[in-house]
Amino acid sequence: MQEYIEKITIDDKNYPADLKKIKNPPKILYFRGEIKQNEPLFAVVGARNCSSYGKQATIDIAGNLAEAGLTIVSGLAPGIDSFAHWATIERGKRTIAVFGTGVDKQSIYPSENMRLAEKILETGGLLISEYPPGTQGTRWTFPQRNRIISGLSLGVLVIEAKQRSGALITADCAFEQDRKVFALPGSIYSLNSKGPHFLIKKGAKLIENSNDILKELNLTLAENNDTNEIGGQNAEENLILNILEEGGLHIDQIIKTTKLSAAKTAGILAILEMEEKIRNLGGNIYALRR
Repeated sequence: MQEYIEKITIDDKNYPADLKKIKNPPKILYFRGEIKQNEPLFAVVGARNCSSYGKQATIDIAGNLAEAGLTIVSGLAPGIDSFAHWATIERGKRTIAVFGTGVDKQSIYPSENMRLAEKILETGGLLISEYPPGTQGTRWTFPQRNRIISGLSLGVLVIEAKQRSGALITADCAFEQDRKVFALPGSIYSLNSKGPHFLIKKGAKLIENSNDILKELNLTLAENNDTNEIGGQNAEENLILNILEEGGLHIDQIIKTTKLSAAKTAGILAILEMEEKIRNLGGNIYALRR
């Protein structure tokens, strides 16, 4: 990963124009990659400890927004942030990570996302921070950087978040900056739904797919990949694909529901994954790849 770190001041003509307009914009930005002008940016943020529903929704929505021409902005945190970055990279599109630390290798947090940071740069993305190289993260630096995530962006989508969380700080910043705020609803029994539901009551736009966001931003609607049907090559493949229509499931639940043997199920899942019809969300939880 390239180590050359550039610096830009608020007086520079290449300083992000939308960020300059917010209250208390950073006087200096440190970055690796390229700052582009007149680039449509959109933020996707959410819970670190997210569910398979949150993972799948992030991958589908962030990926489709990237395909529609938006550059996805997030915070490189574990969970929803990381899935938003990866979904964009997977489509070969550009994504921006806003750090609450320096952007040098020694300061990147969490350290396990070093590979993700490398992939962001390899695919033409940007790592950016108001903190100079060598700055370690604190309980103050991460909430402070959230105003930059929203300030760079046309709007912010929150996917799964507790009512007291960094994602809601980002949403609050977006409201204050007169940015559009979107929220994905979830189960009323999940603590991670409290944040999005609170935002919806506050005035955030309830969304179900990427086109809900594109329409609100007055951008060209993408082909709605969220509802594309995925077919199998035989009855057993279709059996598994059909039960995954309702959301991601652990392999044990797939075996229980389909009544197929463990070996048969594992074999079919491997084939469907190679054919890019499903994806492993981690922990042997499988979901449709829309």
